[in-house]
Amino acid sequence: MPASAQSEIEAVFRSESGRVLSHLMRVLGDMDLAEDALQDACAEALIAWPRDGLPRQPAAWLTTAARRRALDRLRSRRRRPEQEAMIEEATPDPRDPLRELEQQLEWPIADDRLQMIFLCCHPALAREAQVALTLRTLGGLDTRAIARAFLQPESAVSQRLLRAKQKIAEAKIPFRRPRESELPERLPAVLAVLYLVFNEGYSASGGDRALRLELCDEALRLARLVAGWMPDEEEAQGLLALLLLSDARRAARLDADGELVLLEHQDRARWSSAQIEEGRALLLHTLSRQRLGPYQLEAAIAAVHADAARFEDTDWAEIAALYDRLLALRPSPVGELNRAAALLHVHGPERALATIDALLAREPRLEDYVFTHVARAEVLRRLERRDEARAALARALELARTEADARHLRRKIAELTS
Repeated sequence: MPASAQSEIEAVFRSESGRVLSHLMRVLGDMDLAEDALQDACAEALIAWPRDGLPRQPAAWLTTAARRRALDRLRSRRRRPEQEAMIEEATPDPRDPLRELEQQLEWPIADDRLQMIFLCCHPALAREAQVALTLRTLGGLDTRAIARAFLQPESAVSQRLLRAKQKIAEAKIPFRRPRESELPERLPAVLAVLYLVFNEGYSASGGDRALRLELCDEALRLARLVAGWMPDEEEAQGLLALLLLSDARRAARLDADGELVLLEHQDRARWSSAQIEEGRALLLHTLSRQRLGPYQLEAAIAAVHADAARFEDTDWAEIAALYDRLLALRPSPVGELNRAAALLHVHGPERALATIDALLAREPRLEDYVFTHVARAEVLRRLERRDEARAALARALELARTEADARHLRRKIAELTS
């Protein structure tokens, strides 16, 4: 198969699989069966599409194939005839305009993927289980990426996902759209999912690419839907502001060769002024209500970066103060590490190094977080402790998540060596 055709098919899978899985889960009421049927359909597509050409409606093709495969699986088990009847009756084309209109009348958000994110964030599950399950089934993140997001071993995340699925099956949690009155209590978990999907796109946890822009785009799209539907929810507005202000830098984050460019070296003329202005306006509107939440504070930090014409003009004291307020609301080892990086520019490298080392002693799981050692290496470099800085970068290289990260770290090690 030509590389271009393979890329096109993979792009279709990424863009359509969430919608198809949402449909299957509603029809089947069985998450494992829905996932297995979709995988079967994708495997079938990998054979048929290169031979016959990409179908005019890929989502409809995948839905039909997956329903057929689900029926095959059920019949091979010779049980659950009621599910077979449900599959036979559930034939609407996912792109049918009438169906889309019906969805708009039935539910305030007419988007399959967002509906299923709200569905998976069921209050019967623990918050971390809600987020992990949704990231895995609908966010397109693998177990490694989820483990990185939670700073936990992959085995622990796998067990959490397994337990969540078992609880859904044992408690017979229905795969139905939650009532509109039930949505606000699910909102925090939904926002966490969108935040983590964007972060995975902004800094990939594996593969050849440093960025997965399709994930950033999808998280932004869904965040806009949520913010538009819930204009009085400050954190929904804050999250959208944060994503806009962060995504505004995308054009400057890679050089002409596709290599990572750190914040201090980015050409700020390439930042999207339109996204910055939109994000700033959203943030100012939410801050005026005096009900601060973590996403608003993170957006405020991103806004301080956006306000600086040059890296040297950054108001690091304001950033450190904002991190103090953020950590009071939502304690986080990664947040503390980011605060330590800000302290480097406020109080100097000695204070920053002491803060990072104390944090490492208190939070051993940061030992396996690549950016811990990147931050520590930068502080050691400024202290002219070059051998220790190289050792920290070598440890970061062992933990590198993508080949782009590894190339960047090798260059930094070479610079210190020369």
